[in-house]
Amino acid sequence: MTGKRTDYLSWDEYFMAVALLSGLRSKDPSTQVGACVANPQNKIVGVGYNGFPWGCSDDDLPWEREGAFLDTKYPYVCHAELNAVLNAITTDLRDCRIYVALFPCNECTKVIIQSGIREIIYLSDKYKHTESVQASKLMLKKSNTVYRQFIPERSSILLNFLTE
Repeated sequence: MTGKRTDYLSWDEYFMAVALLSGLRSKDPSTQVGACVANPQNKIVGVGYNGFPWGCSDDDLPWEREGAFLDTKYPYVCHAELNAVLNAITTDLRDCRIYVALFPCNECTKVIIQSGIREIIYLSDKYKHTESVQASKLMLKKSNTVYRQFIPERSSILLNFLTE
């Protein structure tokens, strides 16, 4: 007797995988972050990754992490969360959730809260001791926006473009 597959992806695994796959579009040599916005009906309504704004050549602006502020990537890069919200196919993101590789910085948290997204699912919180993330968590608490860490049930997902 044949039944349905039992090893299919959960919704959390699926949307986090889309976020991680989106991050692979980033040209940042040190940090590739992706984000995926899903609505309450489990439809993807926005994706994004970290990179420079449209029209700003990634060959002309710096990718450095250290040095004078204007000689680093920080004043120029749009984070994945911001791009996912801006790239959304709808302006109504109320009650959506966003899947992100890294816990959002304070600037992205403002965008998430203002857009109406009500839940953040993140993979890594490696910057939890920074003031930016501490500010994020305070704003999330004050706005009653839920956040939780994604705990994978599998260690990897293989995508094979050459199937036989």
